[in-house]
Amino acid sequence: MREKTLRFVVTFHTTADAMAMEKLCKKHSIIGKLISAPRTISADCGIAWRSELTESEKIKCAVEQAGLEVQGMYELEL
Repeated sequence: MREKTLRFVVTFHTTADAMAMEKLCKKHSIIGKLISAPRTISADCGIAWRSELTESEKIKCAVEQAGLEVQGMYELEL
């Protein structure tokens, strides 16, 4: 069984927002990927962005600068 690690997870209201997040992160060289939203949290579109916890500040700044609407940001063991 794989050991769980603390990760930074962002959820979205729409699939379009999730896709915009992927594009934004590639633009800013932020490592992560789109995943199915974990059962422990809710995401309207069912998609979330998962990244290392060390990327959280970069993500928050990029989201704010871009004006991207997110549903929530979490620190979870995945």
